[in-house]
Amino acid sequence: MKTALITGANKSIGLETARQLLQNGYYVYLGSRDLHKGQEAAGQLHAAGLTNVEPLQIDVTDSASIAAARQALGQKTPVLDVLINNAGILGSMSQPPLGTSLSTIREVFATNVFGVIEVTQAFIDLLRKSAEPRIVNVTSGLGSLTLHNDPSWKYYPVKGAAYQPSKAALNAYTIMLAYELRDTPFKVNAVDPGYTATDFNHHSGPGTVADAAARVVKAAVLGPDGPTSQFFSDDNAPETGISPW
Repeated sequence: MKTALITGANKSIGLETARQLLQNGYYVYLGSRDLHKGQEAAGQLHAAGLTNVEPLQIDVTDSASIAAARQALGQKTPVLDVLINNAGILGSMSQPPLGTSLSTIREVFATNVFGVIEVTQAFIDLLRKSAEPRIVNVTSGLGSLTLHNDPSWKYYPVKGAAYQPSKAALNAYTIMLAYELRDTPFKVNAVDPGYTATDFNHHSGPGTVADAAARVVKAAVLGPDGPTSQFFSDDNAPETGISPW
């Protein structure tokens, strides 16, 4: 049975991603900063008959927490097949480039970029033991620099100094990581789940959590002939599903 770790998985898209991977026959470690919330989320899945899941406490902004999570997971399984870096924060709703504090920008980058890098580095040894390792970095369509410079883009006015640059940086890291792992069985991709109605955006998005999670799962279960180093976004590119960087 293949194994997967999802960060920030106690609610919304992360929890639904866990549900769909369980339905695909995976054993899921449900990463949550708050262990109690992770236990509650796992309990919801157990109640639905999806029992191959257990919580794993991990705060992606805390090095000690990441190290403890790696040690704990290593005691449970010798191999990790899928890592989904889903944990992310928005920061304040208004982020003008000349008015957003450095503390806000640092806070957003700590989760959305540095957390992803540290978690990936911590668990890479378990991933290397998989025959078909997959890394999925959950990004945003707002991370596209190309589209942010296109006045015809529907989200062109949605600018910010913290969240959007953090996702652009995450996309860049995805490219670099995929390149380093290019001659291995790894598939490393960034996935935009779409503008989805969640607590993250005060339920302002038109998309459903189920559809968003399905996009993430699609990249997580790619076969050996699947693509790597891609920015998947049905929202940005409905015809091809591949967003410009």
